[in-house]
Amino acid sequence: MSNSSSISHFLLLPLADTRQLQLLHFCLFLGISLAALLGNGLVISTVACGHHLHSPMFFFLLHLALTDLGSILTTVPKAMHNSLWDTSNISYTGCVAQLFLFVFFISAEVSLLTIMCYDRYVSICKPLHYGTLLGSRACAHMAAAAWASAFVYSLLHTANTFSLPLCQGNALGQYFCEIPQILKLSCSPSYLREVGLLAVSIYFASGCFVFVVFSYVQIFRAVLRFPSEQGRHKAFSTCLPHLAVVSLFLSTAIFAHLKPLTFSSPSLDLALSVLYSVMCPALNPLIYSLRNQELKAAVWTLITGRSQKH
Repeated sequence: MSNSSSISHFLLLPLADTRQLQLLHFCLFLGISLAALLGNGLVISTVACGHHLHSPMFFFLLHLALTDLGSILTTVPKAMHNSLWDTSNISYTGCVAQLFLFVFFISAEVSLLTIMCYDRYVSICKPLHYGTLLGSRACAHMAAAAWASAFVYSLLHTANTFSLPLCQGNALGQYFCEIPQILKLSCSPSYLREVGLLAVSIYFASGCFVFVVFSYVQIFRAVLRFPSEQGRHKAFSTCLPHLAVVSLFLSTAIFAHLKPLTFSSPSLDLALSVLYSVMCPALNPLIYSLRNQELKAAVWTLITGRSQKH
């Protein structure tokens, strides 16, 4: 029996069987990647250059865009390379690095989305305490905590996963290195340790989702009591994009890992992973800019060099 020390590479799941479909997938991934790079790059540049956007909401949006770029660049280029050159190989070291970076950026995104929900809750439900609860130092500490906890969490998962003996071959049923797929190759009972850690992580993400839902119930109750229709519209324009992003990202990620085995199939697993690891990072800038007039105007100013007329 082989173990992880004798595996020099893994075989990733091909996105298609025929050459024509492989090239089609390459073109689709290329388009999505360029859209994600353009959208998130514009958000980062706009927030960094726009001095009037240096509020907690846009500060955390900048960090969210960084996680989106990171997660896209971690998985998609290798999938595009494999589709273009008709291969499925990824080196052992490359798989370790890919798993670490993917878990790092995804877990940071969960934390940042939860923090952004807290920002919206304080802004609308406790406006008098906003400056105290979300001052510049508090925001910096929360962002640092999100990145640091993601780093420790990713390091723990990566070390735990690749310390397992692997004796079920080297073929992964996913287009990138994912923990559940690597666990399927293990022949040691110690894999239950990583399964337990993964389960705790999934339930933590579910807890974040519950917190977001509960917070938005309070937010919408407060918004509906606003006397001004303009005030309600402004509040909804900042809350709805975040709620859409959280719902799409967390629901697909949680379902991908908690769905019953009877619903599991390679095509479904692939579709779900593409949704939360590729489509969400690509769509986030579009969702935020469509509803946020302030961000939309700042992006227009950055691109054209002149203010947008209302």
